[in-house]
Amino acid sequence: MDKLISNKGSTIQSAVPESYILPPERRPSVVPPCKTIPVIDLQGLDQDPADLIQQIIKASQEYGFFQLTNHGVSEELMQDVLVVGKEFYDLPVKEKEREVFGSYSIEVRKLGLLLLDLICEGLGLEYGYFGGELSQGLLMSINHYPLCPDPSLVLGLPKHGDPYLLTLLNQGHVAGLQVLKNEQWLAVEPLPNAFVVNINHMLQIISNGKLKSADHRVVPSSDVARTTVVTFISPSKDSLIEPAKSLLVNKSSPPLYKSFRFIDFLHAYITDVTGEGKDPLERFMV
Repeated sequence: MDKLISNKGSTIQSAVPESYILPPERRPSVVPPCKTIPVIDLQGLDQDPADLIQQIIKASQEYGFFQLTNHGVSEELMQDVLVVGKEFYDLPVKEKEREVFGSYSIEVRKLGLLLLDLICEGLGLEYGYFGGELSQGLLMSINHYPLCPDPSLVLGLPKHGDPYLLTLLNQGHVAGLQVLKNEQWLAVEPLPNAFVVNINHMLQIISNGKLKSADHRVVPSSDVARTTVVTFISPSKDSLIEPAKSLLVNKSSPPLYKSFRFIDFLHAYITDVTGEGKDPLERFMV
């Protein structure tokens, strides 16, 4: 697996170490900020819920990504968790820091489950479809990308899709995330106090391909270090994953994916993505 410029502490290098430099054909090109990635204001849920649900479904179909504003998680808490994240690799975890992570995980999980309920309604699934084991897990990852002397030579994270249900990314004010759409990389410009939400592989499978799990990557910067807090809503390991039966209504909409246990997908994902560079969804297609 590639060595990546992430989670390497705060030491500033004068040059990129030879072992981290990618071959020319795999190096990231300069990508300007993209203004077309959908921004969804969750306040619209009170005024016109049907319209907001359709915005979420459309963004999930076309991009697999959207930014979410006015989501109910306080700006103070979003900033606090980023501050704690920056200190995470250098200091022992203190009680106050545990409280920040605890409060943050509760609020973000609540938001993630709300989004899954809205997606459920937008797909026409029975209420609570994503409850129970399908959304039982919560994983958090703190990623730190130090200053990079020459970002054109390396990646912070390589191209990949997420293997869970839903991702909520708190990226603060520093850019670095890029999304792949129609074979073009789009740079996701940070918005104040916003989450970047992306559809994961399991949601693509359950929706029978109606929603898109988009590939993405992270590029480092020579100007500013970047710390992000990523939250994944995940099925339990033994959950049965399959296209929702209510979406398979006739011969014109056959299942595109097999039924399997989530743990089996995780094993394949680790092998395909980290070892062989393959698309892990392919081996689970019918």
